[in-house]
Parts: sequence; structure tokens; C-alpha cells
Amino acid sequence: MKGSERFYRRVVSGGLAVAYRVVVCETDLQIYSDAPMADLARETVLALRGQVEGYIRRHPAFRETLTPWPLDDPAPPVVRAMIRAGRQAGVGPMAAVAGAIARGVGETLLAHGPEVIVENGGDLFIHTRSPVVIGLFAGASPLSLKVGLRLPGVAGPLAVCTSSGTVGHSRSFGRADAACILSADAALADAAATAVGNRVRHAGDISPGLAFARDIEGVTGAVIVCGGRIGAWGAVELVPLQLPEPSRRSSG
Repeated sequence: MKGSERFYRRVVSGGLAVAYRVVVCETDLQIYSDAPMADLARETVLALRGQVEGYIRRHPAFRETLTPWPLDDPAPPVVRAMIRAGRQAGVGPMAAVAGAIARGVGETLLAHGPEVIVENGGDLFIHTRSPVVIGLFAGASPLSLKVGLRLPGVAGPLAVCTSSGTVGHSRSFGRADAACILSADAALADAAATAVGNRVRHAGDISPGLAFARDIEGVTGAVIVCGGRIGAWGAVELVPLQLPEPSRRSSG
């Protein structure tokens, strides 16, 4: 999602003091932290993107493949994280790129402060001591931004990544308005969201989609929205979300 479509960023509710945006080419991050660290975040994004782009130059098929990539060639850390995530979820490695970059930036910033939220195209890396509520954006579904995910403060990182077959420009073979995955690993959550979303073409696919998510090792929770129906499994606490009317409008 680009430009004005990113209005959903207004519905991340935490207690962190500083919010700032970092944009490098297609990577567009919204970051919440205790102190401003935009320069460090930008340097980290440049390094991570350099690793991915360098690997693609050596292996052009890596960018387009929709199937798991073999983990049998020397690769930089972020690329290896993408490959592992894709193999666990049964999708191509680029399905994990947004989550992997969010995780890489988040882990770097945590070395300089105790709490951080990094959002990359709707995929979030979260490490906070206080609870956080994430608004669930599901396109034209009547449930969009009416439901939030309440995440407790935790000692370790947590990722929340979402795929949609009806919103944005990401490739999906399904028609889920939102397939949302929770995991400690943001790369895995991103890849798993794609894999689950691919399997949901109508509301009757919600239950099988949740069962599929449950079978992916490392996934701790899932929420699927399709039309006016929602289903959830695992470490998920859904809460009503009330927003001022302007925050619910999309010009995209």
C-alpha cells in the first residue's frame, strides 16, 4: 500500500513517545520508539535492501519464484531468513521480505532502546512492555477497522503480518480481506500470511485457512476476515475498535 492508502497507520495504539517515517525506495516504514532513531533505521534499511538486491542480481529467479527456494547457497542473513520463512510456509521467499526487513530494523533499534514498533506495509515487528492494540484493516469488509488485536507487553518480540486478496498491490491467489498471522518471527509471519491468504477465496474457507495456519511451525495465532465473517485461532485477543470517522476513510 502506498501514499494515502497508509491511513491504517493511525490505528496502532501503544505508549511510545516518538513516531517517525523512514522511506528508502519501495520500503516505507512507520516506527514508534522511545527516542528518534531515523538515521539508524535508514542505514539499516539500506544495508538490508543491499543484501536482498545483491542476492537477486546473482539469482534473478529469486525475485519471481512462488515456490520455496533451496537453502543450499551462501546467502546474507536477511535472505536466509526469507528463505527459511518461505520454506516453512510453502511459498516463495519474497513473500517474507517486508516482515524480514521490519524484523531487521526492529532488532537493530532494540540495541539502542527497550521498546520499538516497526510497521512495513501493514507488517509489524513489536517489542513493548505495555499492551498494544492493532486495528485490523480488511478493505471493504464491514468488519474493517471495527476489530482490533490486543497484544500484551512481552519480554520478546512479536510480529503481526497481514495479507489481503482485495487490498493493496501484493500478489495473492485468494480473496481474503485480511489474513493476519502472529509469530515471534516477522519473516515467518509475513510468509505465512501470504500462504493462508492464498487459500481463502470465500467465507467457507476461513476454518480450513485457520487449520492450515495452525500447522505451520512457529505460528502462534491467526485471524481471517472474508466479507462479513471473521475467524480466529491461537494467541489472539480480539477487541472492539472505535475510531473517529475520518480515520476510517480511505482515499485509495
